[in-house]
Amino acid sequence: MTAPPQNPKPHFPLSHPGRRQFLRVSAASFAAAGLWPSTVAAQDMPPLKDYPRAWLTENEWVFVLAAVARLIPSDGEGPGAIEARVPVFIDRELAGDFGAATDWYMEGPHQPDAPPELGWQSPLSPADIYRAAIPLFDEWCVSRHGTAFADLDAAMQDEALTALEGGDVPLPPELRDFFDILLTNTKEGYFSDPIHGGNHGMAAWVHIGFPGARAHYREWVGRHNIPYPLGPVSISGERA
Repeated sequence: MTAPPQNPKPHFPLSHPGRRQFLRVSAASFAAAGLWPSTVAAQDMPPLKDYPRAWLTENEWVFVLAAVARLIPSDGEGPGAIEARVPVFIDRELAGDFGAATDWYMEGPHQPDAPPELGWQSPLSPADIYRAAIPLFDEWCVSRHGTAFADLDAAMQDEALTALEGGDVPLPPELRDFFDILLTNTKEGYFSDPIHGGNHGMAAWVHIGFPGARAHYREWVGRHNIPYPLGPVSISGERA
């Protein structure tokens, strides 16, 4: 299960060129080896519009689609969050134990200005934070830019998310972790095993050269800066 966010500070400015740097975890990525297009492009990708949502409403779904598309854009050197079906992962997470904070300590008192080391400081579960924060953020976008977040152009969406990340959007204290949760869930959906709904076709694993759930990998542990040639395997046994 996903752990509560532990850092209320901005993870990285959305306008910073290093915002996708966390993807470059291996200098010997499959993209560099020329394997990215041939391994993943051949796989069919069901349209997200046909996905039967488990938690998110239509408006929330539209927001999540737009937000993750800016957090991990599709115009980089690897797959974007949309190609990896990150919104599906987020929807499933919010519908499950993580969304309900099933095994978190949720009793008060809650102190929103407490340091992150003291743990979760909201009486709301992650799913409730998404539900409460999205319309408030959309209202802020309408007041500032004239339309809801999903209808803004890419540059304005980046600006709005930067304001949200930096605490410049006036959200109630119990919603202070909304951006952190959204960003963390986006990363998790991008790199998770496909069994959880994201990382469709193991596209993110192919991009960084991660072997996934392969049982036989020990002989490669000490080999650095060498492209891994076999491709990843998911928990369910699928191969990219």
